Amino acid sequence: MQKKVKRIGILTGGGDCPGLNAVIRGVTKPAMNDYGITVVGIQDGFEGFVEGRMRELTRLDIQGIVDKGGTILGTSNKGDPFHYPTETVNGIEIVDASARTLKHYKGWGLDCLIAIGGDGTMHISKKLGEMGMNIIGVPKTIDNDLDATDQTFGFDTAVSIASEAIDRLHTTASAHHRVMVLEVMGRYAGWIALAAGLSSGADIILIPEIPFKWEAIAERVIERSTQGNRYSIICVAEGAKAANEEIVIREKDIKRTDPVRFGGIGDYVARRIQEDTGLETRATVLGHLQRGGSPTSYDRILATRYGVRAVELAVNGEFGRMVSLKGTSVTSVTIAEAISKQRLIPTDGELVMTAKAVGTSFGE
Repeated sequence: MQKKVKRIGILTGGGDCPGLNAVIRGVTKPAMNDYGITVVGIQDGFEGFVEGRMRELTRLDIQGIVDKGGTILGTSNKGDPFHYPTETVNGIEIVDASARTLKHYKGWGLDCLIAIGGDGTMHISKKLGEMGMNIIGVPKTIDNDLDATDQTFGFDTAVSIASEAIDRLHTTASAHHRVMVLEVMGRYAGWIALAAGLSSGADIILIPEIPFKWEAIAERVIERSTQGNRYSIICVAEGAKAANEEIVIREKDIKRTDPVRFGGIGDYVARRIQEDTGLETRATVLGHLQRGGSPTSYDRILATRYGVRAVELAVNGEFGRMVSLKGTSVTSVTIAEAISKQRLIPTDGELVMTAKAVGTSFGE
């Protein structure tokens, strides 16, 4: 007979994302009100799990947070228990701190852990599950790159922010007759760039899935200029790269779950365009604005649905699974399935074809 779940732990791992608080609320309210479950908030993601930082959540903690960005629990992308950075006299040493994490799980009397995060969080969750923890995953990333779910919460908000930024760039670009380049997030997947560029009428969209050619970009910009279009808008994903070139990165940080820190492609593209065309070009990096602020209504609803479904999985003893949106229904898949492959843009998919049909160039 399945042991009754009495105490659930919840953490938010990886980068922050609009909608995290809505998930926390979606978990905590039904857990307390419908099932009499105590919810333990683990602070600062897996880093807090390793270090032993937690507090029991109350009804006051989750009051009025559904519209708030960030996370009331704090988060970290530098706390992988299996590759945990530890300061020593010789510098930073990477150690396996998973045993400490398991000790806290048992010491806090947890029957289940609900881990909210992206690809890195799900990989860690799978390993912790193999150590004996009862794990349930909730997919979170503005990048929308988890293949086992149709959409992650946070993506809609990020696209809305990026779309508004492009809208604003249209007006200043037209006033000064400039080429404007906007760099958006997304790491190895171009979903934000594609969706925001398509929704706001970007002339060129550069994504990781389609390596671009410098001459094709220059030709398109010059073509628009000679046809009387005195400005151009380019939306570039941070992981986009030119054919036969490497991804442009800002730095590598061994403390992070993924040590590669993206950044710089927007400036690089702007410099090359100005050199190749002679047209005045400016770059804007949207950066963490895409992660901040209040989530859209869509993300609030999706995040709440995910949280409620996660509690149902816990109560039913369906561990080792991640909640997932399939069509219009919230269901679940195994965490192993969730991390089996990354969700990238199909280059012959409908969105790409739609963008091309309305004259958008991908620099091919």
